[in-house]
Amino acid sequence: MKLSERHEYILDKVKALGHIYVSELSEELQVSPVTIRKDLTVLEDRDLLFRTHGGASLQNPYIREKRVSEKIHLNYPEKLKIAKKAREMVKPGDSLLIGSGTTLSIFANQIKNINDLTVVTSSLQVALDLTDNPTNNIIILGGTLRNTSASSIGMIAEQMLDQYVCSKLFLSVDGIDVQRGMTTASTYEASLNRRMIQSADKLIALVDSTKIGKISIGKIGAIQSIDCLIMDRPESESTIQEWNSFGFTVNWV
Repeated sequence: MKLSERHEYILDKVKALGHIYVSELSEELQVSPVTIRKDLTVLEDRDLLFRTHGGASLQNPYIREKRVSEKIHLNYPEKLKIAKKAREMVKPGDSLLIGSGTTLSIFANQIKNINDLTVVTSSLQVALDLTDNPTNNIIILGGTLRNTSASSIGMIAEQMLDQYVCSKLFLSVDGIDVQRGMTTASTYEASLNRRMIQSADKLIALVDSTKIGKISIGKIGAIQSIDCLIMDRPESESTIQEWNSFGFTVNWV
């Protein structure tokens, strides 16, 4: 296959799937991974795709921050499936720590009929959804209100976490990457999320598959800190195999 034909094949595939992997392309095109990486670099220099760890994406992996009102409509069916699966991990009487984000707002709506929950959260929307059930004890972290996520951040919120130990932390992120780990668009929220991980026995990450390979400025932690990942199934079988190999539980929905 000629160089131009190989580049055309790569571009057609990334346009169809949104994300491609060096290992798959190497096998399909019967050339070395080094050759594929060079091809991706050339195509990135032409602004035709973006290099990511292990492959390439049609969209820039570096995330700009969006408001809650904008994000709530993105990938809603997938987020709902993730939230319903996460609900299975909540039992009456549980003590939960819940972060902020649209996926977690959907999750809160799913668990509000479970009785006798004690929930510590930074999210105003999560708190409001759960107060519909009078048997629940809701503790909202204080501090500075982050407008884009309608959640609290800052030193006061972090200091409050020192008073609590919860059995499970449900956390959503803006990006999840094998090399860069879990990231979010706010360094302040990332700092709070790191403190949340310290205050919980188990970290359950609720992440839709469009976040794979995305990177943002605020580093939350390595993927090895995850105990259970709940995610909708991506189209690439190699992606599924890769994430199944990391040693934590992955529930595909």
